Amino acid sequence: MNHDYFLPDKRQNSVRIVHVGDVVGKPGMTVVCSLISKLRDAGCDAVIVNAENAAEGTGLTVKQYEQLCSAGVDAITLGDHIYKKREIQEVLWTRNNIVKPANFPAKAPGKTFCIVETKSGYSIAVVSLLGRVFMRPVNCPFEAIEKILDQIPPEVRIRWVDLHAEATSDKQTMGYFLDGRVSAVLGTHTHVATADEQILAGGTAFQCDIGMTGAYKSILGREIQPILKTTLTFDPNTFHVATEDVRLAATWVDVDPQTGLAKAIGRLQWKAIGP
Repeated sequence: MNHDYFLPDKRQNSVRIVHVGDVVGKPGMTVVCSLISKLRDAGCDAVIVNAENAAEGTGLTVKQYEQLCSAGVDAITLGDHIYKKREIQEVLWTRNNIVKPANFPAKAPGKTFCIVETKSGYSIAVVSLLGRVFMRPVNCPFEAIEKILDQIPPEVRIRWVDLHAEATSDKQTMGYFLDGRVSAVLGTHTHVATADEQILAGGTAFQCDIGMTGAYKSILGREIQPILKTTLTFDPNTFHVATEDVRLAATWVDVDPQTGLAKAIGRLQWKAIGP
């Protein structure tokens, strides 16, 4: 592996959290699992992964969940493809480091938030929300996060939100709604990293989309030619996961563990060498 972008030195007296963008298929799984140890060596205290596209581009299997945990991932978020592999439902009910979108119906399998602990002893509350613009009908994400913030123990000051949404306006609205109340609001789902990483006035780190972990010679992680053919002819094709130019896309945030607010934010990309 080689670095496209290097991690800067961690801010003093801070917790560094890395959130890996949508993992697509076997190429994405391979690169993320191989790089967790490197992220740890570079000073990262916790790694959160959005894995809703891990299973051949749609969903997450139990085996993949175990692989991510064995590699050292601290928490896993998902999205609108959460239940594409039905076997993951038991994991969603029984494990404490994976969450469903909190604005799904109450009876939908999974927990609305989880709390994971870093090796340095800091607790992180992780929440997933689904946007409503151009997405499947779901409950109000603003009402859902308000309820969850009331449920998180006050001593857990680091509060992390993965907003899985299509529209940048949806994501920006949530960012300002939660500014000063959570450590980060980071977007997933579109697979294309945005260059708007920032710390809002109240101290919340924000970015519209982290980007994709998978094959970049692709259309959103899928092979190019079948998508072009279907787009131009309406002839249905199978959109297989692409395999060339594999990269990991992530965003890092340094958080003050006393206040739970962000000190710094940056984009990160690693590129695999070879085919």
